[in-house]
Amino acid sequence: MDFLRKLRALPETKRKMILWIVVVIVGLIFSFFWFKNLQNKLENFKKEEFKEKLNLQKLEMPKIEMPEIELPEISEEELKNLEEEME
Repeated sequence: MDFLRKLRALPETKRKMILWIVVVIVGLIFSFFWFKNLQNKLENFKKEEFKEKLNLQKLEMPKIEMPEIELPEISEEELKNLEEEME
């Protein structure tokens, strides 16, 4: 209780500085434990089991067949005649 009275008696700027110092220290502690936990999870991660659990099938593109179009063969004379008719 004596600590709280002393803290309350301090000017507001000093109290804010103490607050931010405590917040930074607590954040660093949490970050340390979070990174340790992440490191352990990554070390124990089993890639092959993960792939099996996902059960992804290989994507295949559907085969598209283009229809064959038969074009009649035209001689040069017939082509010229057609061009003249169109003009």
